[in-house]
Amino acid sequence: MNDQPAPAPLLIACALGIEHLALRTGDRGGAGGPVTFVRTGMGPRAAERSVTRLLAGPAPADTAVLATGFCAGLAPGMHPGDLVVAEETRDPRGTVPCVGTELLVKELVRLLPGRTVHTGPLTGSDHVVRGPERSDLLATGAIAVDMESAATLLAAVRTGERPVAAVRVVVDAPEHELVRIGTVRGGISAFRVLRSILPAFFEWHRSLLLPRR
Repeated sequence: MNDQPAPAPLLIACALGIEHLALRTGDRGGAGGPVTFVRTGMGPRAAERSVTRLLAGPAPADTAVLATGFCAGLAPGMHPGDLVVAEETRDPRGTVPCVGTELLVKELVRLLPGRTVHTGPLTGSDHVVRGPERSDLLATGAIAVDMESAATLLAAVRTGERPVAAVRVVVDAPEHELVRIGTVRGGISAFRVLRSILPAFFEWHRSLLLPRR
């Protein structure tokens, strides 16, 4: 008789249809436990509502949560297709430390050799950040910004103690501002990168299972 606990589930959250498409068409092999992909909708309120509803319902208490999708890079020299692994997420309501940052970086570098991976604080916004506002956010120490990661992780930890992380693909940067995702080469590059990184998420999830059992 196998009396080992069932593997902890993984919830991967994104906001946009194009992000969800990238994840749905990526390599789903190698998951270490049950995986749920959720499209939360755009903006912090939508992300918070969606994640809170999922985790406050029948979801197991030990569900790990990873926020992903596209982001805007804040630092000069960042390029579309670069990766951002958050050490923490921030918004006006609080800061959430991320778990397993070093492992995620290691796996992403292995999967995508030559692709730049940035680590640091990922800040939240309730609107698309452009122009001089980037400099203001960079001055706070943040390296990238998006509208959902901070709200997603804050909602996740408020519903219970659980491992959380955020990995974003830069789609727009100070020297490479985009008007529409997917209409120029930078957007297409970011989409392809997002499609390819699911195995890193699954390896991160597997790394959590033994220590937590």
